[in-house]
Amino acid sequence: MSNIPLGPAELGFIAVYLLSLIGIGYWGMRARTENSLKDFYLAGSGVGFLVLVLTLYATQYSGNTLFAFTGKTFRIGYAWLMSVHFMMAIIVVYLVFAPGLHRLAKRETFITPADYLEHRFRHRPYTVLASITMVVAIGNFLIAQLSAMGLLLQGMTTFDPRTAFVAGVILLAVIMLVYETLGGFRAVAWTDMIQGGILMVGFAILLFVVLDQFGGLAKSYEALKETRPDKVAAPDALGIRRWFSYIVVVGIGGALYPQAIQRIYAARSQRVLRNGVATMAFLPLTASLIAVLVGVTAAASPELATLTDADSDRVFGEVCRIVMDESPFHRWLVVVLLAAVLAALMSTADSVLLSISSMLTKDIYHRQINPAASEARLTLIGKSMSWIVVTIMAAVAIYLNSLGDNKPTLVKLMDMKFDMLMQLGPGFILGAHWRGIKPSAPFWGLLCGLTLVFALYPAGTLTNCGIHAGIFGLALNLAVVVAISKWPLSQAQPPKGFA
Repeated sequence: MSNIPLGPAELGFIAVYLLSLIGIGYWGMRARTENSLKDFYLAGSGVGFLVLVLTLYATQYSGNTLFAFTGKTFRIGYAWLMSVHFMMAIIVVYLVFAPGLHRLAKRETFITPADYLEHRFRHRPYTVLASITMVVAIGNFLIAQLSAMGLLLQGMTTFDPRTAFVAGVILLAVIMLVYETLGGFRAVAWTDMIQGGILMVGFAILLFVVLDQFGGLAKSYEALKETRPDKVAAPDALGIRRWFSYIVVVGIGGALYPQAIQRIYAARSQRVLRNGVATMAFLPLTASLIAVLVGVTAAASPELATLTDADSDRVFGEVCRIVMDESPFHRWLVVVLLAAVLAALMSTADSVLLSISSMLTKDIYHRQINPAASEARLTLIGKSMSWIVVTIMAAVAIYLNSLGDNKPTLVKLMDMKFDMLMQLGPGFILGAHWRGIKPSAPFWGLLCGLTLVFALYPAGTLTNCGIHAGIFGLALNLAVVVAISKWPLSQAQPPKGFA
């Protein structure tokens, strides 16, 4: 992020906002009804419509949206409008399996995504492999959020950039850990509700100030048409394949976010879930679309002409820097916008962290190591896991930032997690509707799919043929699942509770 140093009053405003999150964590702790995994990770009986929508919104739209989506649009132009479509595709996939999963989760008291897989297939190796896959995939996502936190503080101060990055990662991670440890999912959902509201306001401010500052979309389109026609041209065959590839990969992978599945569990009722998912279908227009419009406007601006594609993750910061120099009013608009950025980053990171700690605690520690552990002990283990995970991930984020130009972009980190998460589709989606799927089939399908995904990464399938490695992996995954399930030996296990 570019350097846009804030004064004492502005930094004080940000500090008050951050400290208020700790207060919400304390209130979440006071609202606790029991010292159990269900209360800590799912807020007991669940959440209502408004909290569900805003926590899904704040979790789904993150630093990737603000930093990576504007940066990606800056690089490729209008073609990144695909991001609006693939965010909507997530909602379509939700509708395929979420209602049945919610009914079953309420009946069986599921806590983690793997609880459903264990209940459905009774195949311990698959449960373990699926849990590890989810932890690794969203661990990658957590690194991206922590990196963006460091970049944000780096851009808000005049300290040495490397020192500011490290301080940003550590400071914001500790604040997040404190309120999450105090209040668990209840604190995360309440802070997400506030952060989701701030984020919506922030996106609206971003669109207003950018169009006001840079002259509107028509002017930007004409400028790009003259100087960079490739950024306004219709996509070629390779671009079209990339477009559909992103819709499939993000649509399936995004719906299988562990933190999203746990929010399906946490919905108070079927009505709350249905209304919440229906509302989410319209929200890409308030987030992804705005990020694309800002990226296009930035790409057309002569003031940003010196930025290279390698600098694209700095585009958002450069836009803020230009806007805030206009007047004190614009400066404070940017301060509110930066609070929205913090909201996006922390609301996604805290949800991811809660999911990782729940899976490590229940799926690995409780299910594999100490089945006799009490609820109180498991809750304590879960809180400890959060601190351990963040310590490791923060160290990785700091190391990756030290690589300079060789570090992966935020969009690259996003692609990797979706390639992995979509390999869980046969277990969650196909397993919910196909009575003939055999217990061992999803395990071998997941193993083969992941192996192919990682084998194809060096080949750069998205770059060279326009198709994510995850799609090839899922094709092999499904072929293996079907082949094993159609094999005449062993018995299939029907879905439970989806009728």
